[in-house]
Amino acid sequence: MNFLFCGDHNAERGVLIAVLSLLKAERGEEVHVYILTMRAKSKSRSFKPFSQHAADFIRSLIVADNPNSSLELIDCTENFIKEPPTANMGTRFTPYAMLRLFADELPQIPDRILYLDDDVIIRRPVDQFYTQDLTGTELVGVLDYFGRFFFHNQKKIFDYLNSGVLLLNMPEIKRTGLFKRVRHLMQVKKMFLPDQTAINKLAKEKRIAPRKYNEQYALQDDTVIQHFTTSFRFFPYFRTQTVKPWDVKRVHSVLNLHEYDDLLNEYLQLKDQL
Repeated sequence: MNFLFCGDHNAERGVLIAVLSLLKAERGEEVHVYILTMRAKSKSRSFKPFSQHAADFIRSLIVADNPNSSLELIDCTENFIKEPPTANMGTRFTPYAMLRLFADELPQIPDRILYLDDDVIIRRPVDQFYTQDLTGTELVGVLDYFGRFFFHNQKKIFDYLNSGVLLLNMPEIKRTGLFKRVRHLMQVKKMFLPDQTAINKLAKEKRIAPRKYNEQYALQDDTVIQHFTTSFRFFPYFRTQTVKPWDVKRVHSVLNLHEYDDLLNEYLQLKDQL
């Protein structure tokens, strides 16, 4: 199975946790991980790329689990310079979210790959989701928990996908030019959550998967992938809530979540080696 992550050095902790959860869920299966990064800066921020040291360390864990597995760190700096998301660079949007949109230009990327944000935990094997028939489908994702109520692009009542977990059919994406068109739209039109909005607007061959493959609100009995997104909470008062897996104390104190204690204890023992 093939997995795709993107990010700068701040993604290293999350990718480590996600990979540890993947190895635990898949139990010795052959996996191939691709991490896209770049060197970048904006008027107000500078970014450090995902480090080669962190990639090498995570690779060592993957190969120890299965010698046939692999990890490849890919520098997309030149791709980004050629096609920057010009209209959205002054927003809260992080340019690293765009890196997955260059997957169609990278010969290393296989035909079928599961993209994951760096704030996910894989709780159960993903093979049933990963191996589904993708004929005539560009990508498969799960409805955005809150965004489905506010955003709409097609004739279905709910059709707005969360882009944090996406099964990508690269040959079909190349045939339709989906990512190329998304990159262009991000250059010329300012949008809210620009990468996710553009994907939803332009993907015509998308499939909606059950919530269990991208649980964005609270752990359920059947959850396969839990995604620690920013969410709205209404009691005892309205507020937004953000808790990430690497903030272990708040996973316990705010979410009262102990499902992943073994995994997170392993992370705490390893994180200083990144």
